[in-house]
Amino acid sequence: MHKPVILITNDDGINAPGIRILIEIMREIGEVVVVAPDKPQSGMSHAITVSVPLRLKKIVDKKDYKEYSCNGTPVDSVKLGGKIIIKGKPDLLVSGINHGSNSSINIIYSGTMAAVLEAAIDGIPSIGFSILDYSMKADFKGSEKFIKKIAENVLKNGLPSGTCLNVNIPTIDKSKIKGIKVCKQAKGYWKEEFDERKDPHKRDYYWLTGVFQNGDKDSDTDEWALANNYISVVPVKFDFTAYEAISVINKWKLNA
Repeated sequence: MHKPVILITNDDGINAPGIRILIEIMREIGEVVVVAPDKPQSGMSHAITVSVPLRLKKIVDKKDYKEYSCNGTPVDSVKLGGKIIIKGKPDLLVSGINHGSNSSINIIYSGTMAAVLEAAIDGIPSIGFSILDYSMKADFKGSEKFIKKIAENVLKNGLPSGTCLNVNIPTIDKSKIKGIKVCKQAKGYWKEEFDERKDPHKRDYYWLTGVFQNGDKDSDTDEWALANNYISVVPVKFDFTAYEAISVINKWKLNA
């Protein structure tokens, strides 16, 4: 019986606990190929490497399981995994489990979700998994069955063309998770500031800081679902076109 080929990556790096859990789960489902950054790449969004050579390091090469690290970004990892290691399209791409939220506007900055979107661009069903805990000691226990269920459903049913999934898991006792909510992305944003400091040579330097602001009170958003002990599943598209604006802008006298 044919096993599905599952490509796994992340943005926290090849040694992060989250990707280790994701590997264990996916090996129960199919043939696994791991290609992940050799160091943390959080906040890299859809960056690709063009100024230096990309290199792969083979870590494991067994039947039904291969593992590589690369010196690039999460998106580089997806490209290398498909074109160099698998030499074709996997049946599924999963990214994560990210240490930290990728709900709401966080998706814009996320290397985890950039990898998922890259796969979707190439027509590969893809899912990003994140847990709302930035600690490298995050507790994943109990979330495995939900992750497996979502992955199995995507393999069985597929996804609409150009669509991928952004899955976030709340940081609560997993026995208290009420279920899975398919919902929309909340209209949140980061209220950002820079912490200005001076180095020993009296030169200025800056640390970016910020507080997440959720101004969306709707009960059908990812932020609402997470706050109410649900796993949020947001279908995401890479097509950024604001279709509702086309007719508005067409009324402008652009060709006058």
